[in-house]
Amino acid sequence: MNVIIGAAIVIVSVLGGFVLERGNLATIFQPVEVLIIGGAVVGSTLIMSPMKVFKEILYAIKGALSSKSYDKEKYIQVLTLLYEIFNKMRKEGIIAVETHVEAPENSEIFKRYPEILGNHRTLDFICDSIKTLLSIEITPYEFDNLLEVDIESNIEEQSHPVHRVAKAADALPGLGIVAAVLGVVLTMGKINEPPEVLGHSIGAALVGTFLGVLLCYGFVGPLASLMEHKIKEEESYYHVIRIALVSFVARSVPQIAIEFARRAIPESERPSFNELERIVKGKK
Repeated sequence: MNVIIGAAIVIVSVLGGFVLERGNLATIFQPVEVLIIGGAVVGSTLIMSPMKVFKEILYAIKGALSSKSYDKEKYIQVLTLLYEIFNKMRKEGIIAVETHVEAPENSEIFKRYPEILGNHRTLDFICDSIKTLLSIEITPYEFDNLLEVDIESNIEEQSHPVHRVAKAADALPGLGIVAAVLGVVLTMGKINEPPEVLGHSIGAALVGTFLGVLLCYGFVGPLASLMEHKIKEEESYYHVIRIALVSFVARSVPQIAIEFARRAIPESERPSFNELERIVKGKK
């Protein structure tokens, strides 16, 4: 919703100011300029991006435009799930959760958290981490490093689309100048025309520069920043899971492991101690 509101404010402010100064909107409506700039930025993005990354860019833009975020409810759900798993491991031994992590879709524990069950990345991160504990003897320090590598690798991969979109934003003013220069070239071919015709042609040419700068700083640049913010949110989410897992492996009781993780949640989304305690007490 913020994206739509923000884009609307940009458009209304820019075009509204232009109209208030008695500008003619028909002057800046130049579909050919849009074609030149838009086509050039898409083409240049294709040049610098393998097809796999280009598809990731489209997916990342779609994700950035969605309203989904890592809010308090998501943190409560994942911590409650981990508490249930830790409690079962502590009471019945680590082998008791083997069937749950091998086939989470059939697990009575995971079925209580359909949102996590539907998020393959989160599901794999939790299940693969516990499978590691089931299969090999590993120290808390090594386990922590293992999870850090997993998170860093994922974040690095997700950053590729952001870098491409940021580069596309940086290129837009230059591509706008290209469109403007082409308009000037066309204008020079009309040098013998009346001043009114030349003025209209020069104005149309300058629209290219206007569009390039507006798209860069009004839309594409902010979109890249939003995508980066989404990645940072996800990174924080997985670090919270990592801290809970490592704390439990380091021989913390489930309540302490969950408290360590709760303290790692960004303050704006962090549930209170009493709030989380009431929830996990109901899972005992």
